[in-house]
Amino acid sequence: MAVHQARKRFGQNFLTDDSVIESIVRAIDPARTDRVIEIGPGLSALTVPLQARLDHLAVIEIDRDLAARLRKRFPADRLTVHEADVLTVDFAEFGSELRIVGNLPYNISSPLLFHLVSFAEQVRDQHFMLQKEVIARMVARPGESDYGRLSVMLQARYDMRHLFDVPPEAFDPPPKVTSAVVRMVPLSAERPQAKSERAFSQLVARAFSQRRKMLRRVLADWQIDWAEVGIAETARAEALSVADFIRLADYLVDQGVLA
Repeated sequence: MAVHQARKRFGQNFLTDDSVIESIVRAIDPARTDRVIEIGPGLSALTVPLQARLDHLAVIEIDRDLAARLRKRFPADRLTVHEADVLTVDFAEFGSELRIVGNLPYNISSPLLFHLVSFAEQVRDQHFMLQKEVIARMVARPGESDYGRLSVMLQARYDMRHLFDVPPEAFDPPPKVTSAVVRMVPLSAERPQAKSERAFSQLVARAFSQRRKMLRRVLADWQIDWAEVGIAETARAEALSVADFIRLADYLVDQGVLA
C-alpha cells in the first residue's frame, strides 16, 4: 500500500509511538460491547488496538484516501467508516452511552469541542489528544491566566482531567507543540444549569471579549445591579466561577435583557 503523505489542510499528524498508544488505550479501557466512535483514525494507530478489544468500532474520517484504506483493512462487520467532516456529524444518530475518542486535528479542536457539547447527553465519556495549551485552557480554574471562555463553557458541561503529556516526537510529522490527553465526562442532569443556554453562552462570550476590563464596563449597557447578583462590580471575567456566570445569566434573563 502506498505511503500516505500527511495533508496540512486536514491537520494530519500521525501518532507513531507505541507506548503512547498503549497509554491512551489503557486510559479508555474499552469493554467489548462499548459503543466507541473514533474521530480521525488516520493510519489506524489507535484503531487497531481499539478494534481488537471491541465487537464493533465506528470511525469518522474526512480524508477519502484514508477512508478507503480503512475499508480495505478491516471487515465491515467490525468497523464502520463514516467518511465525513466531523463538524457536520449528528452524533445523536449513533445512539446513547457513546465513548468518543481521537487524536483531534488541532486546527478544528475548539469548534469540535463546542460541536460535541450539544450531544453530551448521549455521551458516556470522551478521550482526546489535543494541543497541551488547549487542554490547559479547558481545565483552568478562575484566576488562572489560561481561564477563559473555553474553560467556562466546557466546565459547565463536563468534569475534565488532564491525563498526561505527549511529546512532538511521538508523531509523524512531529507537530511544533507538545500534545496532551484529556478525559471528559459529562456532568449529570442534576448539575447547576442556566435557565437559558443561549443567554449563558452570549454572556460568557461577551464577558471574555475584553478580559482585561472590569465587567461593569464590558457589560455596561446591560444595566446590572451587581449587589443584587452578588458579584463585585470591579470583578473581571477571569475571576468568576461557572456558578457566578450561571447566576449572572439567570439574572439577565429575569430582567429581560437576554432570552
